[in-house]
Amino acid sequence: MSDKIVIGIPNKGRLQEKTFDLFLKSGLEILRNNGDREYYGTIEGVNNIEVVFLSPREISIELSTGTIDIGVTGLDLIYENIYQADKHIKCLAKLDYGFADVVVAVPISWIDVDNINDLDDVAFKFRLASKRRLRIATKYPNISREFFAKKGFADYLLVESLGATEGAPAYGSAEAIIDITSTGSTLLANELKILTDGTILKSESCLFASLNARWTVDKKKYLEELFDKISMEINIDKINQKDFLENLL
Repeated sequence: MSDKIVIGIPNKGRLQEKTFDLFLKSGLEILRNNGDREYYGTIEGVNNIEVVFLSPREISIELSTGTIDIGVTGLDLIYENIYQADKHIKCLAKLDYGFADVVVAVPISWIDVDNINDLDDVAFKFRLASKRRLRIATKYPNISREFFAKKGFADYLLVESLGATEGAPAYGSAEAIIDITSTGSTLLANELKILTDGTILKSESCLFASLNARWTVDKKKYLEELFDKISMEINIDKINQKDFLENLL
């Protein structure tokens, strides 16, 4: 088996651009050898790291299984896709980009609904009047259920969102939504407002390591070398770094 470190990099978009820039500033140029459709890449002059290009969601899943050793993705996807994520994944560093919040939003026209308790009241009245539960569209069912359970809110039905979640109330597939937003402008454009206590998770892009990967002595050495190269650009706590490396299996 290869003792190279396998790193998952976002396969397109703003997150890929930011990640490429971060590594380049650290003297590490990520190369996509055969164009944008190539799934594999390299780092110029570094022979002990293999690059795989995956969607941010795929990166979170492959980290959980240990198929890749480290990867760049969002906190929201880690906590949505990995049960008890902290037992399987370690955040090595926050990268200072990809900021967004997972939030509960309702129509602006619901003038008496400002928080989860208000939403609970509306959901109860909605079920009495319509004989069905209030529908909430989302791409984050696991995060949503956990959040609502902590809030003691149960009178709802989650609806899987396959497209633009913020449009669900307007075209009648849901009454409210749980979605991710950076500025809130898209929600506002769709006449939605965020509940005052409806911020579920403050997400950002991080460099994660898999606790389920096969960490050999050589791979730990390569990871430490990578830390040294990128630590000038990102905030890797030296004490946590040492503790992490010493406790890898």
